[in-house]
Amino acid sequence: MPVLVFGRTGQVATELAGVGGDDIICLGRAEADLSDPEACAAAIRQTDATAVINAAAYTAVDKAEDSEALATVINGDAPSAMARAAAARGVPFVHVSTDYVFDGSGEAPWRETDTVAPLNAYGRSKLKGEQGIAAAGGTCAILRTAWVFSAHGNNFVKTMLRLSAERDSLRVVDDQVGCPTPARAIAEALWRMAGAMAEGHPGGIYHFGGQPPVSWCGFAQAIFERAGRNVALAGIPTSDFPTPARRPANSRLDCRALEADFGIGPPDWRAGLDEVLRELGEMA
Repeated sequence: MPVLVFGRTGQVATELAGVGGDDIICLGRAEADLSDPEACAAAIRQTDATAVINAAAYTAVDKAEDSEALATVINGDAPSAMARAAAARGVPFVHVSTDYVFDGSGEAPWRETDTVAPLNAYGRSKLKGEQGIAAAGGTCAILRTAWVFSAHGNNFVKTMLRLSAERDSLRVVDDQVGCPTPARAIAEALWRMAGAMAEGHPGGIYHFGGQPPVSWCGFAQAIFERAGRNVALAGIPTSDFPTPARRPANSRLDCRALEADFGIGPPDWRAGLDEVLRELGEMA
């Protein structure tokens, strides 16, 4: 099953290349620049792939506050154009979105039907993509996920490992709670969804996040324990670590719909963390 993937070097795209093997056709920026939505649509029109996955995005959350127009083209206009092109060809389109489409209020896990209200430019740009995909009219699926980590690229796990090698104490936000999600698990879910949709599954909007929920500070503690790092860790409130973009306090995701419709259950992020640390040669 040849599958066209937008993205080559990102965390999820890298893992997709491993999951799909020879059936994956990855397009990097040189082949399809997401700042040029028409080029992305043209790539879909020219392919004989049986499904399309968009694993590329503008992910610099804080930079997006000053570059919202560019983020909106990449995260909003480009996926919308991809979805329309896929619909015109009659092939399924699967897209990665984010928990940042929600405002992070309350403590209950977010369900797919909950009201969206992004707090920042990145969230708004991703929401525009979701809306454009839904309006495209084809067979589409949107997979909202959160707190992605892997042995590749930039992510919280690698940042904590780097900082713990430089410092003997760290202060980490403890009042934002979410679902750390291994990129490999996301890639496997996308691959299975694309295959099911190519065989007639109608798609939809779904949530996929690692379990159990944990704070950033709790996640850091697990990293240090598993990597054998002796770091004095202090939990702090978000107010003590201001950033240009507001972050949601509650990024818990209810993943029951994906399991019911595709048989894909949420991953245990602790097992995924162990795999990543072993891949990095950092497992104690």
